[in-house]
Amino acid sequence: MVRTKVSFDPVLFIVTLILLCIGVVMVHSASSVISLQKFDDPFYYAKRQLLWASLGICGMLIMANYDYHKLRKWAPRIAIASFVFLAIVLIPGVGSNRGGSQAWLGIGSFGIQPSEFAKLGLIVFLAHYLADAGDRMHSFRRGFLPPLMLSLTAVGLIMLEPDLGQSVVIMGTTIVMLFAAGAQVKHLAGLAGLGLAGFAGLVAAAPYRINRIVAFLDPWKDPLGKGYQIIQSLYALGSGGVLGLGLGNSRQKYLYLPEPQTDFVYSIIGEELGLLGAATVLLLFCVLVWRGFRTAIFAPDEFGSLLAVGITGMIGVQVLINVGVVTGSIPATGITLPLISYGGSSLTLMLTGIGILLNISRQANLALR
Repeated sequence: MVRTKVSFDPVLFIVTLILLCIGVVMVHSASSVISLQKFDDPFYYAKRQLLWASLGICGMLIMANYDYHKLRKWAPRIAIASFVFLAIVLIPGVGSNRGGSQAWLGIGSFGIQPSEFAKLGLIVFLAHYLADAGDRMHSFRRGFLPPLMLSLTAVGLIMLEPDLGQSVVIMGTTIVMLFAAGAQVKHLAGLAGLGLAGFAGLVAAAPYRINRIVAFLDPWKDPLGKGYQIIQSLYALGSGGVLGLGLGNSRQKYLYLPEPQTDFVYSIIGEELGLLGAATVLLLFCVLVWRGFRTAIFAPDEFGSLLAVGITGMIGVQVLINVGVVTGSIPATGITLPLISYGGSSLTLMLTGIGILLNISRQANLALR
């Protein structure tokens, strides 16, 4: 009997490509004015996004055809490399400072953000560790604490940059993975309380974070200062109505909304494509998250299941934070919208992670047969 080749999840693959195409189009639309002003080329950011998308697709296809089980033997080395690069970027003269955060390695305008790749590296190692934890997860000291301390160490290094957004994503993803691995609810509840206290401490330690909280509570109290960005974001979303102003017809991108192609690209989507377009993007993310968790459920082994949970959780947490900030639902913190926002490190990371998901889905199909 001839064994037929089982492909990876077509729904997950197609939804990813659709979101990626929306991202390239919206990055161009959102950045055309600022690109023309800064670089005399309205396609400057779009061309770079297309380049990173092409590299990311290559990474996705490679990982989709690379047996994810082989990642397990590399997990400790991947984790060590992640921490090494998180430390290197903090060395004066080695890491470069952009937007007040020393979070980049590279030359000139081309650079990578080690914290982005550390997220995926931590997920691989945590999946490796938690897959063998078993009943130890009921113990705080022997099961719950070691992976938590690893994530907190990564967060500590990232906060030295500083980058609160990436830190929140890492901790959110860690909590999702610990829950999936069987951690006790009381331990997770205690962690949530500790996290809130830590967040309050970090806010109190930096005046600019206090300003973000103030702007979140009442942005119109300082409409030309602390509350400016969120007000412009809400103007964009509100003026789009149900059907939007039309692709390319945003008014807020005319230097009203700062850097609209990055963290606030969802505002431009709402303005140009309206409630219908913004809701469609969220629906696509819901489908992606659903297929990711479905892959986790049907994964042939514990490592694959936890790996799928981690990657899917990372995407879901990041979407919730970005959309929450853009809509004024949570205080501002710099985090990109996966597959949509401009940014090479974020885009290639997400596509590489989705490639791993696709490989797990392929092996889940083989296992079911």
